[in-house]
Amino acid sequence: MLATLPAAAQNFITYHCNDGSEVVAAFYRGDSRVHVQLDGKALTLSKRISLTGTRFGRGDISFTIAKDGSATLKRGRSATACTNAP
Repeated sequence: MLATLPAAAQNFITYHCNDGSEVVAAFYRGDSRVHVQLDGKALTLSKRISLTGTRFGRGDISFTIAKDGSATLKRGRSATACTNAP
């Protein structure tokens, strides 16, 4: 029997948003998706087409990371700015 180990995240980044939300994003080597912890729930967001930055989404949730490291969390029609500052 072959045992498999869980994948280790390549990179974790915590974003603090202006509306009080906290998004912990995990990026894995070879995976174009982002795995996030948001409002106590684990979600996997698929990469979407974006003209600026990198955008991920699922349903009415989208998370866009700008080239400068800032981000925007959008839930439905509500959007909030996020930073990865400690």
